[in-house]
Amino acid sequence: MKKAFNTCFMNTSSLLAFADWLKIERGYSAHTVTCYSRDVREFFQSIDKNEKIATQDITRDHLGRYISSLYLVNSGSSVARKMSALRTFFRYCLRQGYISIDPLAGIAGPKRSRHIPTYLTVDEVFSLLEEPKKKDRFFLRDKAIMELIYSTGMRVSEAVATNLLDADFSAELIKIRGKGKKERLVPFGSTAGDALQQWFPERNRLITARITRGDRPEREALFLNNRGTRLTVRSVERMVAYYGLRAGIAVRVTPHALRHSFATHLLEMGMDLRMVQELLGHASLSTTQQYTHLNLEHLTKVYDDAHPQAQKKEEQG
Repeated sequence: MKKAFNTCFMNTSSLLAFADWLKIERGYSAHTVTCYSRDVREFFQSIDKNEKIATQDITRDHLGRYISSLYLVNSGSSVARKMSALRTFFRYCLRQGYISIDPLAGIAGPKRSRHIPTYLTVDEVFSLLEEPKKKDRFFLRDKAIMELIYSTGMRVSEAVATNLLDADFSAELIKIRGKGKKERLVPFGSTAGDALQQWFPERNRLITARITRGDRPEREALFLNNRGTRLTVRSVERMVAYYGLRAGIAVRVTPHALRHSFATHLLEMGMDLRMVQELLGHASLSTTQQYTHLNLEHLTKVYDDAHPQAQKKEEQG
């Protein structure tokens, strides 16, 4: 067996090695790597308060006491996330030969409540997409990115990571790099294509201005900020929420709500669930099935509005 990790991660290089494995081998996002590293560090720090112990000597009892303490100050979803980080860590240790038995194996996490995603009606989406106006400094960019997210169902992280050469305008297809570095091709349609084409002259001006300032130009990114660098996830989230408020939409509008709307509207139009799974880039069909509940709600409403017996019942009421 390889040499065990130093006691309780006092050796920072051990944690860095784990973070590198998450990023390089597993293809996790920078945000996930940061969260997992923090969660693992917190676990070892909690043990370090009571006893000095090497990674290979951690037992189910250590983990059981720690997980029980988490429930006192964390929600079920937070506990589940921290346990996911620890599961990944111990699997990494097994792979590297630091431990011979996974101490977390067989320990169940909290049951997650079923979350029904927020989505917009078709009319609300259209109102949102029409909201960017000439008075807005980057209205062409803002309209283009919202059109692209709704047309493809891509995650906001995927949208800001998209490069100019990922889009094939003749075929109206775009290459999306999803979780775990998995790539998929998704059609984006003529409306989103037109919006992107209208944004390009402004994009080129931002690149030229950056070169004029003596800065290195960002030539690859599809979407740029006012400094001519790649747009961030947080910027898009703020922008979408702002236009949602202006459009008078009752719920808080997020890029993820646009992604959910894309999936819901396709199912309402009769698209096969597995095709929606492919477009969204879900690894498991069960993840996509969360939208079937929304689709059934829509079908029930259509039934109540159209079926003679349902209408008769309303008249009697």
